[in-house]
Amino acid sequence: MRNSRALAAAGAAVAVLGVAAPAAVADSGRVPNPSNIVALPSVIAAGGQLTITVDGCPHGGTATSNAFPKTDLTPIHGANDTSKGTATVDADARPGPYDITVHCSGRSLTRPAAFTVIGGVRGGIGGSSTSGATPTDIAIGGALVTAAVVGSGVFWMRRRAEKRI
Repeated sequence: MRNSRALAAAGAAVAVLGVAAPAAVADSGRVPNPSNIVALPSVIAAGGQLTITVDGCPHGGTATSNAFPKTDLTPIHGANDTSKGTATVDADARPGPYDITVHCSGRSLTRPAAFTVIGGVRGGIGGSSTSGATPTDIAIGGALVTAAVVGSGVFWMRRRAEKRI
């Protein structure tokens, strides 16, 4: 009785392995298919550098977009079928979302709105406006200075009158 149970268990194990073996052999000859395109940072200023990572791209490839020139992707050692590249966003890229198209092993994949370009940073002036103060700003500032001078005068006159008594 024990031998028949052991024989049945061994037969079931061989049957499972027999069914799984053709699938494993077929999978080893598969053509890689790019997937999971990741662009970091996802929001970037015009002229900034963008890192692109793609799964299913074991031999490298290229990435293209309307916001940057064709960029090479190189395999990452130790990561299964993953490639990575760095793209520099055009300095004159218009703000808005952009797609990335990846070409690997003769196949292509596009990720819509993979990253967003924001307007360039105005260095040297802290991002502030260069148009200057408006007439309303000047009127408000003048009123505040006048109120401070009048309030100080009244306070000083009252303190002076208290010392005489």
